[in-house]
Amino acid sequence: MSTREASAAAASGFVPTVQGVLDKKMGLLEGDPVRYFVKAGLAGVLISLMVLANYHVAGLFAASGMPGGAALGKVAGAGVFGFALVFIYFLGAELATSTMMVAGVGAFTRRLSQGRFWKLLVACMLGNGLGSVVIAVLARFSTVMTGSTLDHLAHVTETKLSYLEAGWFGYADLFVRAILCNLLINLAMAVVYNGSVRSGFGKALAMWASVIVFVVMGYEHSVANAGLFLAYGMVAPIDWVAALVAVSVAFLGNTVGGAVFVGVPYAYLGTTRSH
Repeated sequence: MSTREASAAAASGFVPTVQGVLDKKMGLLEGDPVRYFVKAGLAGVLISLMVLANYHVAGLFAASGMPGGAALGKVAGAGVFGFALVFIYFLGAELATSTMMVAGVGAFTRRLSQGRFWKLLVACMLGNGLGSVVIAVLARFSTVMTGSTLDHLAHVTETKLSYLEAGWFGYADLFVRAILCNLLINLAMAVVYNGSVRSGFGKALAMWASVIVFVVMGYEHSVANAGLFLAYGMVAPIDWVAALVAVSVAFLGNTVGGAVFVGVPYAYLGTTRSH
């Protein structure tokens, strides 16, 4: 089979696979919402745990005083955080950002109405947020967020909220970075769902690599940012209105990156007859 034929076969298998995933998600959300929110909450827990681990590692490097410590810490922290998506996928938790591609395929193939599209994404995001709250509260009553970790959390929080202080250009910057973040994540998920990579290791590597790249590049992940703001806000003052706006802008950008830039094109390729 040629490379072109293999790509076409992968694309044609992508749509029914993703539609099956979508049917399971919507069936659980509408048939047993409590169980769905538990699964979404578990994804929020995993993301928040890895957010704290990421910034702990990055903070240690930044505080070490070694030449290039901040840059090395960013890469090392990204490597740790990269496992978040791997754990979420293999444990069957529900993450809003990867669900966006699935919902995009559903909307394109008319399996989801506009209302059900947003119902799925908002419900998943709320569930992720609830899981992040659990970790934020637990971390508040521990020494996890102290020393260099707290210093780095403060620095990153200030940086992420500074987009809103730059006017419309700042909002646009945040929005584009969120698009690019979820474009990367869902390209990895497309690899997972299209059947071209069958081994668990290969799927894990694709997901891990995509997350490392978006973290190193400073792209914006709405669920991770929510976990960061909730955790930091438990131990230090934070502008909660600005944090909510920043998460909302990132959420919309992530939706465009996952649904429009990945879900729709691959759904089109998988449902259009080749000539």
